[in-house]
Amino acid sequence: MATEASSRALGLGWDENGAHLTWSGPEPSNPLPLGSDLALSVGADRRCVGFWRRDRHIPCPTRSELPATGRGPVCPECQTLDRWDSVAADTRLDDPREFSVYLAHHGTKIKIGITARERGRLRLLEQGALASMIISTGTLLAARRSEHLVSTALGYPDRISSVIKYEARTRPGSAADRAHELAAAADQVGTLDWPDGQHPTGEPEIVDHCKTYGLPDAGLHPREAMLPVAPGAVVAGRLDCVIGADLYLGTDRGPVLVDTRLLAGWTLQPARPGAVFSAPTRAVAPAPPEDTQDALF
Repeated sequence: MATEASSRALGLGWDENGAHLTWSGPEPSNPLPLGSDLALSVGADRRCVGFWRRDRHIPCPTRSELPATGRGPVCPECQTLDRWDSVAADTRLDDPREFSVYLAHHGTKIKIGITARERGRLRLLEQGALASMIISTGTLLAARRSEHLVSTALGYPDRISSVIKYEARTRPGSAADRAHELAAAADQVGTLDWPDGQHPTGEPEIVDHCKTYGLPDAGLHPREAMLPVAPGAVVAGRLDCVIGADLYLGTDRGPVLVDTRLLAGWTLQPARPGAVFSAPTRAVAPAPPEDTQDALF
């Protein structure tokens, strides 16, 4: 774990080896293997983490101090700089890279989205998709047209709320069910007149991500969720699940959901031996009975 006084948590990242915490200091990341113990103590202040451009970290030019209560770890100036050259904000439509169009399974919802082909499935892991499939690859403009077409014609959204994602994790179901639902969605997409510039992948490969996260078929049911932290708070527990930007920790007070975006920007040091979870939390309401949810199809 990073221990330099100048190191700050940038957030949770994913690569081909799995999830890791990223840092601003000389030690760029630490892996987060499932089943391992995490014990971090929150430092004195929180500062802007800057932004990323084509997977390269750009530090905040002013090292702006941030309020402890904010969920986002980026100052207004860096938000503006990021949007000046952003695929997500449609301000970089001349990007020459190839882009893939995907379908992502999020429990009761399937979303349409795009990602740079070179990033593979990392975008799906970052958003916490339970399963996914790449349906075409080509130019960025054609990918945007394809995304709009599917959203308009079939009603698949291009964004999924955190509430839906959290509910899906309490009852994800089986990999077979997710594969069946994605295949049915792909059949619907296959009836559309696909835009030029995006080339369908033929028989799309369905990839299930729940095993990577450590998310069991029975789901996870945290008793509490972490609130914004303060200096001196301790975040400690066993890593039972790592999904999207979230950690599910087994603690002495039961399972706790930790949104790592609340830790980004803080200096985080190893907690003292024997330290227990002391960050502020709120109670998480139990999931409603399964038969109250609408079917996906």
